[in-house]
Amino acid sequence: MAAVTHVRTIDYVAKMLGEDVELLEAIISNDDNLTYGNIVSVYAGADETVTALTDDGIEELKQMIRDARMTTALWHEFLEDFVDDAELVARIKAKTTR
Repeated sequence: MAAVTHVRTIDYVAKMLGEDVELLEAIISNDDNLTYGNIVSVYAGADETVTALTDDGIEELKQMIRDARMTTALWHEFLEDFVDDAELVARIKAKTTR
């Protein structure tokens, strides 16, 4: 396994993937959803952290979302399983039906 030499913040990953940052934060808030080591906490101060992903983490997240979006039913099931915020789930589902 190659050494990690850079990571990308979750905000930047959301822009790269065209996804809602809150959705990605909800998915990766459970670090069991991606392979160990692909989610990195960057400490920017005593009380400030930023979540970042490795390239492998970005690919894994992208594939997870791509697979879930194969059908509307799968997407909605994915949201229910991976997002613990009912308001966020409703907002994301509403975007799907447009």
